[in-house]
Amino acid sequence: MAWRDAKASRVRLLLFMSSIILGISAVVAIQLFSENLRDNIKRQSKNLMGADYIIDTRQEPTERAQEIIDSLQPDAMEVNFVSMIAFPKNGGTKLVNVRGMEGDFPFYGTMKTEPNDASKNYQNRKGALVDATLMLQYNVLTGDSIKVGEVTFPIIGSLKSVPGSNAVSTSVAPPVIIPYSSIDDTELLQFGSRKEYQFFYKASDTLDLNTFEDKIDPMLDLANADLDTHTSTSRRLGRRYDNVGKFLNLAAFIALLLGCIGIASSVHIYIKEKLKAIAILKCLGASRKQSFLIFLIQISGIGVLGGLIGSFIGVALQGLFPYILKSFLPFEVEMLVTAQPIIIGILLGLFMSVLFALIPLLHTWYVSPLKVLRVSEEPQQPRKVRTLVYCSILLFLFLFSFWLLKDASYALVFVIGAVITFIIIAIVANFFMKLVRRFFPKTWSFTARQGLLNLYRPNNQTVVLVLAIGLGTFLISTLYFTKDILLSKTEVGPTAENANIIILDVQSHQREAMASQLNESEVPILDNIPLVTMRMHQIKDKLVNELRQDTTRQVRGWILNHEFRTTYRDELIASEVLIDGEWTEELEPNEPIVISISDNLAADANVEVGDKIVFNVQGVLMETTIGSIRQVDWGRMQLNFSIVFPKGVLEDAPQFSVFTTAAENEQVSANLQRNLVEKFPNVTIIDLRQVFNIVEDILDKVAWVINFMAFFSIITGLIVLIGSVRTSKYQRIKESVLLRTIGAKNPQILKISALEYLFLGALGSLVGILLALISGLCLALFIFQEPFSPSAIPFVVFLPGITLIVLIIGLSNIRSVLNSSPLEVLRREV
Repeated sequence: MAWRDAKASRVRLLLFMSSIILGISAVVAIQLFSENLRDNIKRQSKNLMGADYIIDTRQEPTERAQEIIDSLQPDAMEVNFVSMIAFPKNGGTKLVNVRGMEGDFPFYGTMKTEPNDASKNYQNRKGALVDATLMLQYNVLTGDSIKVGEVTFPIIGSLKSVPGSNAVSTSVAPPVIIPYSSIDDTELLQFGSRKEYQFFYKASDTLDLNTFEDKIDPMLDLANADLDTHTSTSRRLGRRYDNVGKFLNLAAFIALLLGCIGIASSVHIYIKEKLKAIAILKCLGASRKQSFLIFLIQISGIGVLGGLIGSFIGVALQGLFPYILKSFLPFEVEMLVTAQPIIIGILLGLFMSVLFALIPLLHTWYVSPLKVLRVSEEPQQPRKVRTLVYCSILLFLFLFSFWLLKDASYALVFVIGAVITFIIIAIVANFFMKLVRRFFPKTWSFTARQGLLNLYRPNNQTVVLVLAIGLGTFLISTLYFTKDILLSKTEVGPTAENANIIILDVQSHQREAMASQLNESEVPILDNIPLVTMRMHQIKDKLVNELRQDTTRQVRGWILNHEFRTTYRDELIASEVLIDGEWTEELEPNEPIVISISDNLAADANVEVGDKIVFNVQGVLMETTIGSIRQVDWGRMQLNFSIVFPKGVLEDAPQFSVFTTAAENEQVSANLQRNLVEKFPNVTIIDLRQVFNIVEDILDKVAWVINFMAFFSIITGLIVLIGSVRTSKYQRIKESVLLRTIGAKNPQILKISALEYLFLGALGSLVGILLALISGLCLALFIFQEPFSPSAIPFVVFLPGITLIVLIIGLSNIRSVLNSSPLEVLRREV
């Protein structure tokens, strides 16, 4: 019976199954990719690092750190820093990441170069390996030369990849590798230069790296150094990409939730049409169990088949993700198909179908044989049964979202939000029906009155369709608004008033010469900011060394090891707002030193106005008191500081400067950079135009990923919409035939149906978008903590677009009524 009935209703059930297929395919594709990503990170962790473990420090190793480093006997070492380089062949200049290397690194994986042997002999030949893309950009070849500081190196080969780098970091500062022994000759490492020393180790197979890290890392922390093992790095990298996976999973869950809505609305209308047939079966002697099982088997079979098809589509789709995300991955992902996500997909198809179809399916259990005679009688389900089913659905949503997001609180918020949205849309639909009934326009034309009557008379489809349309629009619009928040959060753009060139590491004796050079180049000096480096020695009444060993401390770890770059000035800048205390402009000699700190530093250091902090300023201890706390907008493309001193304190301290200027165009910028690198080879120049281009390129890729995932939700939503409206046609055909029988003409029937679906489409999509607007505002304020500037796209595109789709599908439902005689239509429907 289940098979015979399914064959007779295959078109309607196909739409029902398609909403399952898309939701399952999205989940399976993302789960498979996430699983493959975790396995690849675990399997390739040594290749990603190039060593078993690394000791690194952001300054020359202290005496104690050097003792530990030497005792472990490093197999290779490097110092890396960002600097400007020049190409003598064509006069080009570029900001690069200079890596001075010594030893046979990497021990795992390969440093890919062209020619292949360049990675083995560049140290002996005192040459350089230059990023392959950089060589193409500046039209240089192997055999040409590159100037790094005061040394000109022959280019031994082009560098295609090296362990530990990724496409994003190399696009900002491409790597250039030179011998470690030549670093001093470049004269680039001067006072205040940002640098990192790394020592690479190859461990024996018997060494337990976790135990080793637990023992050595605390000792290195006290010596201002750090230990990274390939296992801890793979865990950290895995957590980073877990966040990407959570977003993708959330998008997949939205697609799946839309599929669930499609199931519930389709089966509700489908079973409603079958109630009379079930009543006849009961009159002929069929039991409750038999009539229930006929449709349960039918729905379960469709769920399993939909899950199976969706799983296979998901397997095919997951192969696309490495290409979509390759710019963000530091390795190639080897894709393997495992059975677990496929089995989960099939089981999801079964459980989703049965669970979300259970309420309408229970109508078959409680329908009375009298339904044959009493057409308007609706089967009444016991409240306990309905409550149990609803609780099961909520439990399923919670468990599944918890499985995807791995966070109970997020899963609970998501489910509560979905339920509240569902309830609000249902209330709005019912309120709209009552409103139409209460203020029914009796003076309107016959067709307009009939269109409105369809919204609230018996067998109306208002609640079901408004729920399907509204929830679908809500989820899609929320995803769209979220995308806008994510992208606007990192939007950048140069302006005529802002600096677009930053010149770093200008030494004290170079300051006047730099200012003269900028004036000669006819570019403005927008900022000349002095920088003084220091570390925290004591916070309130506790030494930093004591805090490092205190497991109960309330101070964040980064503060205890961070080298702060501070400045001094007598005024606040545009990106700062004073939120506590008083700003001090200048101090007289021997006055107590008061400083201003940023709000995030105050929170992480657990300090407030009036607390004391002792700094180690290059060997000299300086006691200060917090005089004010500032809120700093770190998102602005300008130099911001966590710690600012007043004038009259740091003027005589060892320092260097940062200049900012603005070049009118790329040619002026290129000429300026070439002149500065020639006269001041130690300075680092950041051209913000290039940064803008790189960031915009990254944002375009992020937007592509978000839009790719939104595609699943939009397509699923459209299928749910088509399924819901198409299934509802069986309720309207008989009514339209009766209208024709009593004399209604085709244009009148067309107008009646058009008005009904116009009201339903407009109401459902408008409610969905308004709820999405509230949802987006809450996300912006409480999650992203960003101003919310909603896009007009949902109102301009989604609202009329979805309304039009509902109208077109609704009108297509009555084609058979308009094109055939009433008797012919009735016979065909029977």
